Amino acid sequence: MKASKLFTLSIIAIGVLVILLEAPLASAAPVPPPFDLHACGLTARAVLKTARHEAHGDYWLKVANALNGPLVEMPGALREAWGELQEDLELANDQFQARLDVCEELGHGPYNPDLDPVDFSFTVDNNFFPLVPGRTLAYEKLTPEGLERVEFTTLNETVDIDGFECRVVNDIETLDGEVTEDTLDWFAQQDTGDVWYFGEISRNYEDGFLDNLEGSWRTGREDAKPGYLMLAAPAIDDFYRQEYFIAEAEDVARVISLNETVVVPYGTYHNCLQTLEWSPLEPGNVEYKYYAPGIGLVLEVDPDSGERLELVDIIN
Repeated sequence: MKASKLFTLSIIAIGVLVILLEAPLASAAPVPPPFDLHACGLTARAVLKTARHEAHGDYWLKVANALNGPLVEMPGALREAWGELQEDLELANDQFQARLDVCEELGHGPYNPDLDPVDFSFTVDNNFFPLVPGRTLAYEKLTPEGLERVEFTTLNETVDIDGFECRVVNDIETLDGEVTEDTLDWFAQQDTGDVWYFGEISRNYEDGFLDNLEGSWRTGREDAKPGYLMLAAPAIDDFYRQEYFIAEAEDVARVISLNETVVVPYGTYHNCLQTLEWSPLEPGNVEYKYYAPGIGLVLEVDPDSGERLELVDIIN
């Protein structure tokens, strides 16, 4: 064997050994806050452990692929896998802290809404979120990737979700005319006037092909639970879960204002409801949403990028 090739193999072997020896250290930091004996905190801690195990599992798969790849690429692939592991572990800890923040807002008990299907109807006429069968709300947003368009269509169709008869909404997103997401959402209104969100089938596309169903969930399946989409009588500082399927759908919202004036291409709307919405799954990412009386959502704003998803048309 030539000396240069032997030297290369020796370096690679040393690199692999270092990676293998260092790997157990990745789970050591950072250390979570003191142990929480309440259900909400215990749940957050259990999910943290799950996320860490998944991060390590993904890491070892990448190591396996690197060891099975070209020798000259192995050191770089191993370093990249190690770096991604650190990022995944950091995200897991950020999500853990975000879940604890939600616990502080909602109380520390388990999230298990006690709902009875007899108290619900598929007729949704909440002032800030009316669902009119046959009506489409069309939105557009200019992004660095192109023009994003969203069409939110209330269907005549209803569906039984865990005993609750729900109205079906078809939410289609396109980027420069190409479908990126095609979702079916399910909503029902309680006799109090509150609108509850019971789940969705989220079909995500890439290059014209169905890529995944990430974000999909359904009340009653794998312990998924519904949440408020819109309150009957929202008040400033109200805070609530919009959905609850651990590690997949954990959106929450806070009421910020009840008297906003919003100007979008389709018109000017007064006395709008403003909410701040975010998810522990994406710590630090928030968006403001504005709902007009009798219409529903008219504007979404990303405060970091300044991008605006605006109502541009209503099609009946």
